[in-house]
Amino acid sequence: MNDDLESAEAGLTNGISSFHKLAKGMVAFLRATLGFEPEIMREAAERLSDADTTASTDHRRAQKDSNSYRSAIYPPGAEFALCHAQTQLMSAVIGVLNESLTESIRGFYKLRKAYVTLDGILDAEARYMKNRSGMGTNTASRTSVESFRSDRSAPSMKGVPGGFGGATSKPPSIRSFQLPIPKSLNDSGAKQDENTNGAQDDDEEDEFYDADDGMTAKLDNLSIEDEGTLSAKDLPTFKTPAARHGLLDHDPDSDVFANPIDVFIHSGANLCFGLLLVMIAMIPPAFGKLLFIIGFHGDKDRGIRMLWQASKFHNINGAMAGLIVLGYYNTFIGMSDIIPDSDPTSIDQNTIEGYPKQRCEALLAEMRRRHPKSGLWLLEEARMQAANRHLSTAVSILEKSPKSSLKQVEALEMFEKSLDAMYMHDYALCSKSFIACVDLNNWSHTLYYYIAGAANVEMYRQHRTLNPTEAAVYAKKATELLKLAPKHAGKKKFMARQLPFDIFVTRKIQKWESRARDWSVPFIDAVGVSPVEEMVFLWNGYKRMDTSQLEQSLSRLSWSETSNLHWKREGPDEKALLSLLYCTTLRNLQRYEEAKKSLRSGVLSYDKNELKGGLKDDWTAPAANYEMGVNCWMQRGEARKEGKEAEVKKWVKECESWIEKAAGWEKYELDARIGLKIATAQDTLKRWHEKEGTAK
Repeated sequence: MNDDLESAEAGLTNGISSFHKLAKGMVAFLRATLGFEPEIMREAAERLSDADTTASTDHRRAQKDSNSYRSAIYPPGAEFALCHAQTQLMSAVIGVLNESLTESIRGFYKLRKAYVTLDGILDAEARYMKNRSGMGTNTASRTSVESFRSDRSAPSMKGVPGGFGGATSKPPSIRSFQLPIPKSLNDSGAKQDENTNGAQDDDEEDEFYDADDGMTAKLDNLSIEDEGTLSAKDLPTFKTPAARHGLLDHDPDSDVFANPIDVFIHSGANLCFGLLLVMIAMIPPAFGKLLFIIGFHGDKDRGIRMLWQASKFHNINGAMAGLIVLGYYNTFIGMSDIIPDSDPTSIDQNTIEGYPKQRCEALLAEMRRRHPKSGLWLLEEARMQAANRHLSTAVSILEKSPKSSLKQVEALEMFEKSLDAMYMHDYALCSKSFIACVDLNNWSHTLYYYIAGAANVEMYRQHRTLNPTEAAVYAKKATELLKLAPKHAGKKKFMARQLPFDIFVTRKIQKWESRARDWSVPFIDAVGVSPVEEMVFLWNGYKRMDTSQLEQSLSRLSWSETSNLHWKREGPDEKALLSLLYCTTLRNLQRYEEAKKSLRSGVLSYDKNELKGGLKDDWTAPAANYEMGVNCWMQRGEARKEGKEAEVKKWVKECESWIEKAAGWEKYELDARIGLKIATAQDTLKRWHEKEGTAK
């Protein structure tokens, strides 16, 4: 898709200002979110701020200019209101990715403002569909749509990022109405009548964009040390609207979308609102306090449906929506285990644990047809192959991919190849690829060096008895890389906090250095249970392995008990880690009872206080409770295939009990990462009860 973005930016020199600047902002936004480089994020923030100001000005002008386009569906200037919402949404994401807590909070506040505009646009669609459905027959509806057209031309939109072509027509007369402003955003407190038509006065127009209930001053004075300055009572709240029935869901060739400006508005609104709903729904529990800024909850299902709708359209909005949809299924769903079945009534053999395989494949094929030169779709194809447990095919796609014009895409491809090589147990390629990531991306050099070092640990262990000379080379390289990793920790932050994996890596190295001193052994021999397999677990790589690769993982894990001369010295936390990794590997081999036995004897048998404190891996206990729940959920699936409804309910009930224990755990290392899985599991269980009509 990057080639389309580049051409959109290059070809808009003489285009309409708002759309020109929006396209430039989207290009910078994509670069920023793909690579996280500070200078690119600053450039994106500047471009989006400029686009935001221009869109606001153009929106006011369009409302007052009688010669501007008047849609049969949307209020006057809606196309510019959408541009404004898009810039705010992208600015919000950039703000959250910024290293400053203050900027992160500002970003969340912008999400709230974008919501207002987008909700108004969708409300206009609902009104239009309500009026259209009341006209009776389809013929009458088509006639009505035709009646909105005239021979008066709207401004030419050729070259606009929405993919607009030639001139289109505007209706001779249509009543104007405003995008509604929630009362909580209206300082005057005046109740707005949904049926009121006509333009707002200047003060109301200013309020549409600038109303902040005094929040701006609070944000200006907020410092990282004053995190508690804002509280829920300071902020207005919204209720997430129930999913509207009758919203536009027509295909691009529908007569409803005869006007390309309406196409741009519809696809853009679905893209932005869908992304907004999904983003809020996926915020890890550890960052839940920031939801106060927004005042409403996400809706993952509705958001994904809207993104699917936007992806139908062959424009920049459709391309972005397709990228998000495929990214959601190939990465987020790939990180989760307890997810809804795609078919609520039967197990579909073409579905991978809630993953709509055929539909995603069709979308990817369509996107590759639309954007044949874009490396992003090759990346998604590789991810899709990995999701189907075809790791060697995924690596082959990435290795043969043409060099992208965007360094950020090249970095993503290299990172994906590094992970796939790790899952395949190709340790040489894994180490080489992660070291290459250091030069391509500066997001987490700590993690890159750590996994590269861990891969060399595995090669050392493989050659230690067979080829001591070669093993010594790997030992030296592993030691260098692992000790280099903590030196880069803390250089990158997320919302003013150190990255979780930076903290994790620093602690692990300190733990091994301490053991090396206490045991009087070389650093390489103080390394505990396979650090590569531990990383595979944390990236949920077992879900991408085929049977032979899973068996290989069992072999690598068995090294600790069969070949580690210092295994008897290991404490409970290291033994618990081994049992947890055994369990997950066995579960993916569908050996559920063996997996649960491993957890009961190796993790759950310990008092939780034995697994925390000091330099211990305290996350294994809550992860074990989660894994017990996952095994029960998988056994539910087996019982469901066999039509054993009583067993299905039994396994769901047991699954819930384990997930509740994991969810109620005290704070621990990597709680945000594991907590995301737990939150997805809770959501899935809630949906199961709703579908089955059972009380929790």
